[in-house]
Amino acid sequence: MGPMKPMKPFEPMKPMEPMKPMPAMEKWWPDDLGHVSSSGSQNNVRYAFFAEKHRLLIEEHGSVRNYDSGGHRINGVSQQQSHGNSLAFTSETGVVNLDELKQVS
Repeated sequence: MGPMKPMKPFEPMKPMEPMKPMPAMEKWWPDDLGHVSSSGSQNNVRYAFFAEKHRLLIEEHGSVRNYDSGGHRINGVSQQQSHGNSLAFTSETGVVNLDELKQVS
């Protein structure tokens, strides 16, 4: 056997780098809608809900659609397999399908 190599001194673990914010959290909506109440993403679709303005924005493939949320307070998103993979949102009253909301310009 050859000569033993000296052991390296123990090195403390480097601190973890801070997590980068999720893409869904970056601001992609106009300022005039005010404070976002909830936002998130599902697959390649992002949404942002503005309770004060009763607006739901959906961004998909670079284009943004604007919906009147009516009396719904949107707090989540899911994909409805039974509705041809259409988007559905959760609110305090249950599931809201996107086709139930009126699109506005």
